Amino acid sequence: ITRNYDGVLSGKPYTFGGSLLRPEATGYGVVYFAQEMLKEELEEEFVGKICTVSGAGNVALHTIEKLQHIGAKVVTCSDSEGTIYDPVGINLTLLRILKDEGRRLSLENYASQVPGSQYIAKSDYPSGGHYVWNIPCFAAFPCATQNELTLLDAQTLINNGCKAVIEGANMPTQPNAIELFQRMGVLFAPGKASNAGGVAVSEFEMSQNASMEKWSYEKVDAKLNEIMCQIYKRIALTAKEYGKERNFVDGANIAAFKRLSEAMILEGV
Repeated sequence: ITRNYDGVLSGKPYTFGGSLLRPEATGYGVVYFAQEMLKEELEEEFVGKICTVSGAGNVALHTIEKLQHIGAKVVTCSDSEGTIYDPVGINLTLLRILKDEGRRLSLENYASQVPGSQYIAKSDYPSGGHYVWNIPCFAAFPCATQNELTLLDAQTLINNGCKAVIEGANMPTQPNAIELFQRMGVLFAPGKASNAGGVAVSEFEMSQNASMEKWSYEKVDAKLNEIMCQIYKRIALTAKEYGKERNFVDGANIAAFKRLSEAMILEGV
């Protein structure tokens, strides 16, 4: 009302009032959202399911970590130069060593150290597509960069029986690919909802600062899981209410607009 707004700094080091789980939050949150969506929409779990993940940065690494923790088999990762396909499952320990902030080595080193794995250079990708999405999977997690998943990739995923696509990066799926997923009945979770875990833990950080508390790792993790499930349920219910069942893009947009407009009206804007 006064139009005075105080800035807030989040993502601080733990010693200076930061929260536990902040680096992991986006990737973990992506998986918590996906878990709830699959349970409610398909009555499925990730145990034993093959998943493909693009990227090898913070979001991708923690998405892989949490997927493995709940029993999924993640068989891909990628960087700007190429893709790793490991049919046995990604060796996360080795991947972390290669992609340590101080080193950032090529994924080609992974294939040279893991028998049976395959490195595909970017120059060998299909024209208009990304090799990661050529691998048959139950669920795909684009966690690398904007517009990485093309219409060709979407058609390939559908042809190979993919049941769900969950965005970890910001807008990694091209609009025509999203339309195809929705038309063909593939569950599609937009990043504006599924990758909200980082923002959620930033909110937890502010709550801890305001109350002069330090939450345990277990408490932060449990609350992150809870809020990602709430986000899924809110957008799923909103989509259904407006005749857009299973359209989580429209559900997220409408739910966000309603919440923002109600706040603006209450403030007298």
